[in-house]
Amino acid sequence: MSIQDLIRTKRAVRDFVKQPISSEVQLAILEAGRRAPSAMNRQPWTFLALTDPEKLEQLGEVSGHAGHLANAAFGIVLLIPEGHWPVFDAGQVSAYMQLAAWDLGVASCVGSFVDPAAARAILEYPEELRPVCCLSFGYPPKDAEGPPRRGGRKLLHEIVHWNKWGTTLP
Repeated sequence: MSIQDLIRTKRAVRDFVKQPISSEVQLAILEAGRRAPSAMNRQPWTFLALTDPEKLEQLGEVSGHAGHLANAAFGIVLLIPEGHWPVFDAGQVSAYMQLAAWDLGVASCVGSFVDPAAARAILEYPEELRPVCCLSFGYPPKDAEGPPRRGGRKLLHEIVHWNKWGTTLP
């Protein structure tokens, strides 16, 4: 599939078929994240890869915004050192991993933790790291496949201004 097709058809899927994801596919997703650009090429991230169903379920219960981890076959918590500005880097990594997964037929959804201390208690990562986001991965149910829904995205002229505010598409 072309990158344009991947972008056009990618959806946030929160419900997954109970099917394991092979270690080869897991490593391909992680490799895509490793290859993502970062501010000043610092690559400040650490990926905590999750395949233990019990841990995924526990994280889904305490997350607040990532209940989809509970039924994922594979999860990743993106950890960045305290004090680092994470927005750019987390967005790049998340997008790369999700598009790589979708190219391999694996659906995904990004989430966050309302209570990072609860996540730390489950995953035991060092105090100097914080979870910026988490990603759940799994094979999509049949009803998640098919053409993109119409009307789900704003039109380009609704979100683009040219050269100054208020100037729309020519």
